[in-house]
Amino acid sequence: MGNIVAVVGRPNVGKSTFFNRLTESRKAIVDEESGVTRDRHYGKVIWNGHEFSIIDTGGYVTNSDDIFEEEIRKQVLLAIEESDVVVFMVDVISGITDLDLTVAGMLRKIKKPVLLVVNKVDNANRLYDASVFYGLGLGDYFPLSSINGSGTGDMLDELVSMFEKKAEEEEEEEIPKIAVVGRPNVGKSSLVNALVGEERNIVTPISGTTRDSIHTRYSKYNHDFYLVDTAGLRKKGKVKEDLEFYSVMRSVRAIEYADVCMLLIDATIGIESQDVNIFHLIERNRKGVVVLVNKWDLVDKETQTQKQFEELIKQRLEPFVDVPILFISALTKQRIHKALELVIKVYENRQVRIPTSTLNEVMQQVIDENQPPSVKGKFIRIKYVTQLPTHAPAFAFYCNLPQYVREAYKRYLENQLRKHFNFTGVPIRIFMRKK
Repeated sequence: MGNIVAVVGRPNVGKSTFFNRLTESRKAIVDEESGVTRDRHYGKVIWNGHEFSIIDTGGYVTNSDDIFEEEIRKQVLLAIEESDVVVFMVDVISGITDLDLTVAGMLRKIKKPVLLVVNKVDNANRLYDASVFYGLGLGDYFPLSSINGSGTGDMLDELVSMFEKKAEEEEEEEIPKIAVVGRPNVGKSSLVNALVGEERNIVTPISGTTRDSIHTRYSKYNHDFYLVDTAGLRKKGKVKEDLEFYSVMRSVRAIEYADVCMLLIDATIGIESQDVNIFHLIERNRKGVVVLVNKWDLVDKETQTQKQFEELIKQRLEPFVDVPILFISALTKQRIHKALELVIKVYENRQVRIPTSTLNEVMQQVIDENQPPSVKGKFIRIKYVTQLPTHAPAFAFYCNLPQYVREAYKRYLENQLRKHFNFTGVPIRIFMRKK
């Protein structure tokens, strides 16, 4: 289960440097996946075999004092709601400020683990100065320097141990987990209500799930899965969802938790950059995806045919276009059962295990038809392929010169895999390994 860590703190305490230091170590790993765009505010970290996500909540802050208080309050609320551990960063040079006290006050009230990190401690005097932060009432702190990295290791050890305490309470049966994601106002709640209907007795909200998103056990019409709903959650914090950043972050937890995501797009507006961002988040987390174009009942069919609309969507989603797209209306319930069938199909595609013999039979022929181009007069020979035992489909191609296989050729292999086996709606990873 992916853990999520949120970093909060005033501007200029060094959150971004800290964030970059933790996520850069993964750069090599990240770039191996095709077409991954790096996001400034959301990244993956691996430490001692634990992988977790980190969110820098200081996404889009406008630097003027009166908005400050409000902004930091929003960030802290977001962090408290969306993460498993909150890292609160302060700056030894400026000492405790009023804003720090405000944040500490909010964090002392919550049940989640909070890790106090004192940044810019890069000499002995500063180590001594850091002790004023006991005054925040958050217990012990970790002194470190994001710039040169000293102290980061101890802090990460502590962070990872906090997850372990949490992990003990989580074991769940293998039922598909489906999330409804999308920008604000695309109709997520309407879709959830249309699916769940008023038959609340069929739906059993599970109490005591360690996640705060609402899980509904959905079992009717021969379906049985958990619906992970983030839409109905947002009354308590009243975090204004005016910022793109927040609504994308809202989706992060739902996506990490789900097996398949229904990505809702508003037919009356068309596909926007933020829809594409959420799509890439799903892809980067290697989850299944079905694109649902909602409010199709409101579109003037003369001007926009489904075919055209679908083409537009695919252009924006490239290169991963092997994705089911369905036109629905949550209000009139048009095609929402079809949507569920597609979601379950994608869930099954994501579980597919191809026997090694079948895989090699098909792929060797594909490789013979189109050999990888030679590089510097060297010929690349791919000898063998196998599916890796991962959650989401990944394949290792063993060859003599893995470093010379270009992105374009990997894409060819991926397209052929999609052509011969059904991976619709599922991101695939391809690795070249040394024989």
